[in-house]
Amino acid sequence: MSLLSSFVLRSRSSLVRFSQISRDMSKSALVYLAPGAEEMELVIAVDVLRRGGVNVTVAGLPDKNCVKCSRGVLINPDTGIEQAMSLAPFDALVLPGGLAGSQALAESQEVGKMLKEQEQAGRIIGAICAAPTALKAHGIGVGKNLTSYPSVENSLIEGAAYNYKQDNVVVDGTLITSRGPGTAYNFALTLVEQLVGKEKAQEVAKAMLIEY
Repeated sequence: MSLLSSFVLRSRSSLVRFSQISRDMSKSALVYLAPGAEEMELVIAVDVLRRGGVNVTVAGLPDKNCVKCSRGVLINPDTGIEQAMSLAPFDALVLPGGLAGSQALAESQEVGKMLKEQEQAGRIIGAICAAPTALKAHGIGVGKNLTSYPSVENSLIEGAAYNYKQDNVVVDGTLITSRGPGTAYNFALTLVEQLVGKEKAQEVAKAMLIEY
């Protein structure tokens, strides 16, 4: 083998290793997709996170079959909830809203287990619209600041479980919450900021003609 050939092979090997390291260092997020989920909140979160360079997996409940969302939009998840558990941990777990979807998240033992492990490990949890009710159902973030869709405020403040805020997006440590479809972009951009930095979030926002 010539010296040049040897150098090329070593260089290619280094590139492969660098590529693998880059993938390993990429941030990851799991976005839950339950029947009755608010499709805007789901799709915007997935889209913006991917624009931010985050590896996103969409996990369907109860399995990987097509899911009908709150406005009748049909979405195919990447995987089912059981397989998603085997892929954990993720840097962020994201819960879209929608009343029926949030109820399904609240009733899921698998979601509860993942959320508790996520919280104990100090990793990011994001919930928007009615989805903070699922956090309460699983005992997540108790005592922290949060927000939600206005119609579920009373259920969240009942029992003084949370310090409720009216802000469009509320960040308390690794817990990120938001209000509804109209705040979905800022919610998703906040997730990008927390995962990969404010500069990247601003870059993504600028490309979408959003002030952030």
